[in-house]
Amino acid sequence: MAMGELESAVMAHLWDAEQPCTVREVHEALQADRPLAYTTVMTVMDRLAKKGAVTQLREGRAYRYAPLRSREQTTAELMLDALGLSDGTDARVAALQHFIGRVSPAEADALRAALGRPAP
Repeated sequence: MAMGELESAVMAHLWDAEQPCTVREVHEALQADRPLAYTTVMTVMDRLAKKGAVTQLREGRAYRYAPLRSREQTTAELMLDALGLSDGTDARVAALQHFIGRVSPAEADALRAALGRPAP
């Protein structure tokens, strides 16, 4: 699931929060960096709920929102979605090789460890 800039900012705030947040809480946090209408944030959070990125928890007349997946799970899904844009195995392999060529040595070591391979 691809996300726009504001959706990403909302998700970052929700991931960093210690508990589910209201629209007002997210709006106030994001307002510090840029002017945003309350209704814009509300619309984005509702859209994220419809996309299945967050859950809405009823609290009185309002909702509290919480991520359904971790930041890491969401990033992995985005990477897999991007790989899915490649036609055929050769294109996927080329995309992976290009990606691997751009990671830091520490990230390359983490990939090797995840694959159960020792560093060269």
